[in-house]
Amino acid sequence: MSSEIMWMIIGMGVVTYLPRLLPFLLFKGAELPSFVQGVLQNVPYATLGALIFPGVLFIGEDLWFGLLGASAAFLLAYLGVNVIFVVLGSIACLAVYSYLI
Repeated sequence: MSSEIMWMIIGMGVVTYLPRLLPFLLFKGAELPSFVQGVLQNVPYATLGALIFPGVLFIGEDLWFGLLGASAAFLLAYLGVNVIFVVLGSIACLAVYSYLI
């Protein structure tokens, strides 16, 4: 492996590590305002939604295919079903839909 690639890997590691380390060093022992804590607690859900939503719309040529699968997953998740059964239920719903269409 060339030294350029090695330095590039090390540089990417440092650039990835620093933004995660700095908040711990800068805010050590400090209490964030409740509004900021509330915003930060919702970041994972917003990111997950931003990653999944385009896939729902563009999963295939049929828009209803993605919407039906997402609806089944939302319904099962709302009912409190375990996450593996949410995935399996959505797949089963789409399998039935594919068979009927």
